[in-house]
Amino acid sequence: MDIPFVGTSVVAFLAVFSALVFFHELGHFWVARRFGIRVDVFSIGFGPSLWSRKDRHGIEWRLAAIPLGGYVKFFGDASGASNQSPELEQMSEADRRDCFHFRPLHQRAAVVAAGPIANFLLAFVIFAGMFMTVGQSYSDPVVDAVLPGKPAAAAGFQPDDRILKVNGDDIATFEEFRSRVAMNAGREMSFTVKRGESILVLTATPAVETDGSMKVGRLGLASERKALVKRGPLDAMWHAVLEIRDTSVMIFRVAGEMIVGERSVKDLGGPLKIAEISGEVAQVSLLGLLMMTAALSVNLGLVNLLPIPVLDGGHLLYYAFEAVRGRPLAEKIQEYGFRMGMALVLLLMVVVTWNDLIGIVSRIQS
Repeated sequence: MDIPFVGTSVVAFLAVFSALVFFHELGHFWVARRFGIRVDVFSIGFGPSLWSRKDRHGIEWRLAAIPLGGYVKFFGDASGASNQSPELEQMSEADRRDCFHFRPLHQRAAVVAAGPIANFLLAFVIFAGMFMTVGQSYSDPVVDAVLPGKPAAAAGFQPDDRILKVNGDDIATFEEFRSRVAMNAGREMSFTVKRGESILVLTATPAVETDGSMKVGRLGLASERKALVKRGPLDAMWHAVLEIRDTSVMIFRVAGEMIVGERSVKDLGGPLKIAEISGEVAQVSLLGLLMMTAALSVNLGLVNLLPIPVLDGGHLLYYAFEAVRGRPLAEKIQEYGFRMGMALVLLLMVVVTWNDLIGIVSRIQS
């Protein structure tokens, strides 16, 4: 990697990730303030403060040294993870009215859910805005070339075949077809194609190829029928919703395959992988970087909804128990849950960072 590319990657990563974190935390912050909950700190990043200032409401706005997340610390929190301060029991009645932990269950749940919702809204705005102003790029799912010696040729694909379904699911674009194939490396797939007036079902097993640290599937088909369509406001918003849906389905599918052992955790990427891809996309176009930001925003929203203590989904899980039981879980149980959740998140960070390093080393050596 040359120095200019590394510099571009770092700048692009910080811009993209900081924007995602800011909007996520802004969701928590905005809803909390609408309910009149006191906020002590709004931080982008963790660790030592690089810059901070207090506004007239006493809220400290902070940029911290480790740009791998952020938090909103409410009045009554022991830390940015929103675990309860030991001083809650000694709080005056006036202070309790401003404290997050003494608010009704529906308010606390709304504040927590607002972070992931903000990420989905950000993705929606980017997608819809791009589709209205620049246009939505796609390729018809029609085969222009069949590469010799590849699985598609062996399966009987021919130029001008129109791909209708993959494993029984309808396909609207060649990009969607390519994404489905990439996720099924080494697994037999069925393809419904239209050839002239005939409907055929072909089976093929995508070849396993390496893309950085990830194994992806390739069939050996190409399509050059690209189009760019500018959409009206309502149409753009609808296609933005579809884009968020398709991105979410893909993320859930990959996660499910990892859980059942059909896909290796080596396919996971972390901050270094995001930085590398950000640099590559940023060098091609700002529009591509915006589209990647929208997809990552969906990813961040979904990850934060996982039912793991420390994450927003873990808090919502605790609130679900509270709603059923009529009272919160014991403080000790919550504390053990937060510790386990923190350990799991740290382990995941180690795994994805290791995967990133292995991928970088392999590319340097090749």
